[in-house]
Amino acid sequence: QVHLVESGGGLVQAGGSLRLSCAASKPTLTTYPMGWFRQPPGKEREFVAAVNWSGASTKYADSVKGRFTISRDNAKNTVYLQMNSLKPDDTAVYYCAADSSLAYNMWVRVGRSDYDYWGQGTQVTVSS
Repeated sequence: QVHLVESGGGLVQAGGSLRLSCAASKPTLTTYPMGWFRQPPGKEREFVAAVNWSGASTKYADSVKGRFTISRDNAKNTVYLQMNSLKPDDTAVYYCAADSSLAYNMWVRVGRSDYDYWGQGTQVTVSS
């Protein structure tokens, strides 16, 4: 069984920063693209950012470009999401996910259904 565990969420004022971490239970996940998604209150889960297995390729939702940075440290089986200049609209439960279909690939995907392993989520609340 593969487990992903997110951490680093919390309450922050608008304009502040947070860094989310996602730790994987198995080294196998270092070969997969990893993504961050979020689910605002009362809304659908949406794509935020993704990184391929090596870290060389990334994608971002337009709403977070220039403010969020996704990265990974395969030696630690961990993926990060650095979030700067946070806005109240960033308030959501943030989930990390793994896409096992694209191991060792340069591509990353942005569809929720493309990812087959999910963490339990971490709450991020941005106050105005």
